[in-house]
Amino acid sequence: MANHRNEPVRDADESGWPLVLSDQGCFYVGGRYNDDTDTMTGQVFVQYQIPKDRRHPFPVVMIHGGGQTGAGFLSTPDGRRGWADNFVANGFAVYVVDVPGGGRAQGHDQVGALRPATAVAGRVCADRSGPSWPQAHLHTQWPGDGGRGDPTFDQFYASQVSSPVDAASVERAMRDAGAALLDRIGPAILLTHSLGAPLGWQIGDARPDLTRAIVAIEPNGPPVYDARFSAEPDCFDDADLARPWGITRAPITYSPPAESAAELAFERQETPDGPGFVRYWRQAEPARRLPNLARLRILIVSGEASYHAPYDHATSAYLAQAGVEHDFVRLAERGIRGNGHMMMLEKNSADIARLLREWILASPGQRGTQHVAE
Repeated sequence: MANHRNEPVRDADESGWPLVLSDQGCFYVGGRYNDDTDTMTGQVFVQYQIPKDRRHPFPVVMIHGGGQTGAGFLSTPDGRRGWADNFVANGFAVYVVDVPGGGRAQGHDQVGALRPATAVAGRVCADRSGPSWPQAHLHTQWPGDGGRGDPTFDQFYASQVSSPVDAASVERAMRDAGAALLDRIGPAILLTHSLGAPLGWQIGDARPDLTRAIVAIEPNGPPVYDARFSAEPDCFDDADLARPWGITRAPITYSPPAESAAELAFERQETPDGPGFVRYWRQAEPARRLPNLARLRILIVSGEASYHAPYDHATSAYLAQAGVEHDFVRLAERGIRGNGHMMMLEKNSADIARLLREWILASPGQRGTQHVAE
């Protein structure tokens, strides 16, 4: 028996829901040969699971953030089911990737120099020993003490990997490899986290006809300049020019077209939207449009206590100004409180996964497998 969202009626505890598969495996996609060194670069590692009782037409492609691999979607550091298995248990096919230069997609001379693996405890567990963000004290969902010696934090720290310094190169490589992935598996939903979000924007821009939706969990931001946390009363300063294309480091399609990032004009908000928020950067009017992203269904999700809480709304505002209609959800406004940036690992991760599934299932064409051939 199924409910109105095409999910079976089950006990509320999702941890024991069965994982019955029709197929699972892995493969590489994308990449190109370097004839000078006889090596390959730019490939993506993909691990997939297809449920036997597949009830939803489009698979979910999960794209991790910086310093991480796809392992962050496979389980939580305290041993609970990760989002990948959660979605599979609910009838979704799931593809989990390791992006170029990370995890099992390191390749050869992949994307330049690497930044050593470090887990910034304060941004994971809201350590308030130094300059912080105003919402940090609201963090309650990390499953442990959040420091060295805490088994859950140690398990999380063990998952950290070195990240390419040149994030723009990762975007360019993932644009091509992600497009090749969708060409292979067909229309899909992209679920991105943090530094994985610009990769999702790039894939959606390259393959709008094959991107059914983008779910962006705390997308890398804010637009244009990074935010630096400082002492009160100001709390925030501008840091580096991180995203010269607004929401990406590498080129993305604008209308009217921009041949280089230097053609884009930005201005800073005069006053913040409220206490605890950054004064964000946006396009100077008349703003160029993002025509390919405007064709997509997009959700941005922000945690109550995350270091993204002061500025995820800025990414939402940037998209809206560029003509991209979307949904922006602050979890606290849905009664899901106390989350930090790594919400897929936190104590209430299953509640958040349920919210994401409900949003996906609200999309036309998502309610039954009769639309698989779309």
